[in-house]
This record gives sequence, structure tokens and C-alpha cells, in this order.
Amino acid sequence: MTDRAIPMAERGEEPATPEALRELRRHLGVALNTAVLGDILDEMGFRRQFLPPAIRPLAPDMMLAGLAMPVLETDVADAAEPFGRMFEALDSLRPGEVYLAAGGSMAYALWGELMTTVALRRKAAGAVLHGFIRDTAKVGRLGLPVFSCGSYAQDQRGRGRVVDYRVPIEIGGVSVQPGDILVGDADGVLCVPSQAAAECVTRALAKLATETEVLKDLTGGLGAAAAFHKYGVM
Repeated sequence: MTDRAIPMAERGEEPATPEALRELRRHLGVALNTAVLGDILDEMGFRRQFLPPAIRPLAPDMMLAGLAMPVLETDVADAAEPFGRMFEALDSLRPGEVYLAAGGSMAYALWGELMTTVALRRKAAGAVLHGFIRDTAKVGRLGLPVFSCGSYAQDQRGRGRVVDYRVPIEIGGVSVQPGDILVGDADGVLCVPSQAAAECVTRALAKLATETEVLKDLTGGLGAAAAFHKYGVM
């Protein structure tokens, strides 16, 4: 499915929920993860919130939680206006935001060492690319959470450019609004709609408490079917 900008008529108006983001960060990796958050979003009716599975963390233990700052890429066939509005988008990053780029082809890299350096200086929460990165070893050493489709050193100059940013986009059928919460771990990247974030986090923490009881019963010998009948989770 092609990535695209979302027309004005389809855009949401709800603000982000910083309180939910702070709570999510506090529990991420300790209790919360993309699996349980995704299960709760399913229950809430948000059934297509995981970004394409090809988007993976640079390191298996990398975790990410931040506000989406969507960036729309497109392919070009010349070097005029190299990179388009990429530098403008990068310099607009605010603390706690995630640079989320999509829209171009898989013919060049969307991220590298210098962009990582700027993002860290601006206290960004990370970067998520529906495409490739370059300078992979150096990016890894810098420590910013980066999720991508892999490594490929081909420069995007003359091949792609940023045409817009801070606009709603669609990635693999998943709609992402500016200010939605992006959560990433070893199982992928999940988009939590800002208007659903507070309820999602609260319900996810409650579900984890139930799963702790399920685990105790399973360890004690209760069968899987009986556990599901008793608790309704598995």
C-alpha cells in the first residue's frame, strides 16, 4: 500500500495527551510493550495501528515513545532543490518528538549520522523511517532510538526530497496524525491515536495486572483453555 498525505477532510482535531505519554514512558520496557498496547487498541476499535512489520529497531533492546512529527517524502529524478524541506523539518523537531518519514521509494536512505546528531541536540525521542538508514554503525553508537527497514548507503540527493512535514500521513494503511504517540520495541512500531492514549495506557496497565494472575495459574498447572475461560486473556 502506498504511503500518502492525508487530505484535510480526513484529519483529526484532538490534541496530544502528554500525561499519557509520561505514564507510558514510565512503564515502557518494565511493564508496557507494543503487544499489550496493540491488544487494547484492538478492543477500543483501533484495529490497524501497527506500522509495516519491515520497520525494525536498529538494536533489539531499543525502545521508543514519543510524539509523531510526520515527514512526507517523494521521489525525484534530478538534483534541483536537493533534499527539499528536509533540513527545515529536521530543525523544527521539538523535545520528545519522533521524526517519522515515509512516502518515497526504497531506492535511497532517509536517515544518517548527521541527522541523528541534530535530532539528539534537539532532544528528539527518536526516528522512524519507512525506508533505509545509512552510517549505521555511527548511528547506533550515538544512541538515539532509530527504527527503519534496514541499511542502504545510497544518498537521497537527486533521488528523493521532503515535500511537507507536520502533516497527517498514511503508512501502509495506518493513519498517523501529528502528535499521535509512537511506541516502538523489538516487536515493531505502534501508533497510539492521541485521543485514545490516556484510556489505552490505563487499560493496558490493568490488563497486565490480570496477565500476572494468569501466569501464576498457568505456572501452577491450570490449562490454557481454563485460564482463558477464567480471565478472558491469553
